[in-house]
Amino acid sequence: MSRTLILTAGYGEGHNAAARALAGGIRSLGGEADVRDILLEAYGHKQETARRLYLQCIDRAPLLWAAIYRAMEFRPLAWATMRSLWPAEKRLREVISESKPDAVVSVYPAYGHILDRLYPNGAPFRETTIITDSISINSVWYTKGTGSYVVANDATAAVVRRRRPNARVEALGFPVGSVFADSRPARKQPGNGEPMRVLFMVNHAKGGTAAIVRDLLEVPGIALTVTVGRDAALGRELSEVAARCGRELNILGWVNNMPELLMSHHVLIGKAGGAATQESLAAHTPMLITQIVPGQEAGNAQLVIENECGAFTPDRGTILETIASLSANDFALWNKWASSAAKIGRPDSARSVARYILQS
Repeated sequence: MSRTLILTAGYGEGHNAAARALAGGIRSLGGEADVRDILLEAYGHKQETARRLYLQCIDRAPLLWAAIYRAMEFRPLAWATMRSLWPAEKRLREVISESKPDAVVSVYPAYGHILDRLYPNGAPFRETTIITDSISINSVWYTKGTGSYVVANDATAAVVRRRRPNARVEALGFPVGSVFADSRPARKQPGNGEPMRVLFMVNHAKGGTAAIVRDLLEVPGIALTVTVGRDAALGRELSEVAARCGRELNILGWVNNMPELLMSHHVLIGKAGGAATQESLAAHTPMLITQIVPGQEAGNAQLVIENECGAFTPDRGTILETIASLSANDFALWNKWASSAAKIGRPDSARSVARYILQS
């Protein structure tokens, strides 16, 4: 039985979501898969602090994060940063020695550089990096020297091939849960008594959420679901908003069934994260993008907007205007966007990537 080690990191949910989905795809094909966050194992609470600081930075100081992101394009700085990760290098060496994998897959860029240092003459296993961003790719992803790359789409593959012309690059999709391919529910088109079901996925930047929810609840003909994560206080605030409006509101905390929610709703409102973007496309669900983290999420938004699968709606006004546009003319725009998402979404991507990993 082929054994695959999948390396992830908790900076945002996209890396972890891709790792979990790929592991599921590998297991469904008869392989073994072990998902490990080596940075967390090596640094413990320090890594948790770093993760929180990252999230705070992208929410409260996006211009600062944009500067940091651009700085990482400077190759000497990127290499110096990666060389400082010696505790993670030590821990990864131990994990590989213990597990003896046939393949190692990285869904976070630091691991490719660490593996280059561990195996300067070539690794004794198949090595693949899954780039979880689209189109706007920081060079830190592909300045490593070995292994192949898997990317989400042809546009991203063209970017990587242009910068690494000798690299093996496969456009097999961002791994999403196989439930998108195997258990797609019948979703009625909105209209004729069927409400337009809107899923509002609140991100870390929660300012203005209550006002947006109040405005949406005043729109006739929609059914609103809001995910608030672990923020119980926000959930209580939104319950009070719904009570004052006299409208029903479905409030969810931390959810483990996001694919089912996406496939049963007609519209997603949320930030342009890698997992959210690719899962909305796999669900054929148009996306209203409320936030774009400078750098890594710009390409995700570009993918959605240029392929007419959604729009950038950074404030209350544009959200309401776009919701109204989607429902006009017997939901003509919604039908167009949903059809476009179906053309570029890859609901079976986890198994496609898993086959490549197992058969390489």
